[in-house]
Amino acid sequence: MQRVNKETMVFPSQNTLLIILLLLSFPVFLFLLNRRAKISATKRRLPPGPPGWPIFGNMFQLGEMPHRTLTNLRQKYGPVLWLKIGAVNTMAILSAKEATVFFKNHDHNFSDRTVIETMRAHNYDKSSLALAPYGPYWRLMRRLVTVDMLVMKRINDTASIRRRCVNDMLAWIAKEARELEAGRGLHVSRFVFFMSFNLFGNLMLSRDMFDMKSESGSEFFTAVMGLLEWTGHANVSDLFPWLRWLDPQGLRRKMDRDMGKAIEIASTFVKERLDLEVEPDEKSRDFLDVLLEFQRNENQDAVNISDKDLNVFILVSNFLPKYNIIYFSNPPWLKSLIGK
Repeated sequence: MQRVNKETMVFPSQNTLLIILLLLSFPVFLFLLNRRAKISATKRRLPPGPPGWPIFGNMFQLGEMPHRTLTNLRQKYGPVLWLKIGAVNTMAILSAKEATVFFKNHDHNFSDRTVIETMRAHNYDKSSLALAPYGPYWRLMRRLVTVDMLVMKRINDTASIRRRCVNDMLAWIAKEARELEAGRGLHVSRFVFFMSFNLFGNLMLSRDMFDMKSESGSEFFTAVMGLLEWTGHANVSDLFPWLRWLDPQGLRRKMDRDMGKAIEIASTFVKERLDLEVEPDEKSRDFLDVLLEFQRNENQDAVNISDKDLNVFILVSNFLPKYNIIYFSNPPWLKSLIGK
């Protein structure tokens, strides 16, 4: 019998054994996870929906045109559809009748918006009127905006301000165009950005926010353009919330940086406005005067409006229209319109 030389025998290392064990246990983990999801869905009596993949759910089943996919799924599963997009539970309502029942009977339970990870930077979602959860703060800010800011009388009284801001923008564009070299283009969205921000600045703080040549104006423009870019990226952390701490794409870190810079610049304008201590009359009263008057009356609800809430409100009032600026400064029909 041939003797085996122990010195020539090769045994797998501990790392190799660990990798093999993980590879063998992964299918078992997926099976148990899928089984648990099915049992949980049965106990919670969820709406019907197509079975999804483990971990990824139905995200790969929606295709390039999800609206058509949902229409086809409605024929099989009905007007109320349950999906799992990554790790996020999603309910799709595909009928006007069911939507009426939904918003009539369950409006408070589903009144909050879905907040993406980048919008959580500096607690932006807590102070923004567009994203704040339904509650006393949201009701208060909505009432102040609809009663004291977005009313017909206020809009008519500010017609001259809007006209002046547009004229300033046209003067900026004409001046920049004269200084351009032949064959070079003009960044129109930058001019519309400053015009809209000065317009809202006059409505809220009774002053122009920026001059085209100011350093702070350029910094704020760069910061807000960064906000638009980071919120426009698809973020894997929104589909798999357990990846938020890792921030694999770095979007939250970039958003924290640019959001902090934008709030810092906005806060300087509020501070300058408060330092003036000018008692306004009824005609020249702006939105900041409304908030200050509300607080001076010792209203308990107004105590919840912090300086940071005010800064974020000023920011969001100018942040949301920038989506339209980016689109309307570069659409295909604009070139044909200018050509005519």
